Amino acid sequence: MAELIVALDLASPSAALELVDRMGDVVRWYKVGPVLHVADGPAVVRALTDRGKSVFLDLKWHDIPHTVAGAVAAAADAGAAMATMHLAGGALMLDAAVGARRGRLRLVGVGVLTSLDAAQFAAVVGRPITDLALEQQRLVRLGMAAGLDGYVCAAAEARALRALAGSGAAIVVPGVRRATDAAADQARTATPREAAAGADYLVVGRPITRAADPAAEARALVEELR
Repeated sequence: MAELIVALDLASPSAALELVDRMGDVVRWYKVGPVLHVADGPAVVRALTDRGKSVFLDLKWHDIPHTVAGAVAAAADAGAAMATMHLAGGALMLDAAVGARRGRLRLVGVGVLTSLDAAQFAAVVGRPITDLALEQQRLVRLGMAAGLDGYVCAAAEARALRALAGSGAAIVVPGVRRATDAAADQARTATPREAAAGADYLVVGRPITRAADPAAEARALVEELR
């Protein structure tokens, strides 16, 4: 069964940790992204690991190889269990990241953001795009050559990436929405059951964190996965 990751996309570290405490043992994995990390990310990562939680550090590094290697090492030292980087950073950057990986930290590559559709991605790369799944596969091959541990993709692309990257790759699917949830700024969404078909981890943020009872919402999602 795919495991749920709750995205703590909150600006207040104290509010994020209060939410985690309210959730109790319902959820083991939490995502720390740019908003929370800028506020006080390293302390939040340590606070989560002290609570026995696994941290998905979703900062999507895309920089020169030396800088990304340093970020990977710092993430490992902080206790993160999984971290993201943009596959578009290229072979040298990905190789440097893998070379700096240590401990239990797993590195996952981001190809096409789930907030982008084909037309928007075409505007980014400056050429016509007819199939985003093929673009994901092209980028994932860069990660495979470098030895990344997994990949982030939309639910519709998960099965194809699993076949390409193999059973050992961690497939992380964001943009998960139940039928009653608003898509918001996500362009390529899926229900938990749809997303779980090819994923190891499902990332859910606002539908849980903005719910009146976040723990109950998370339990409902877990039950839907079962």
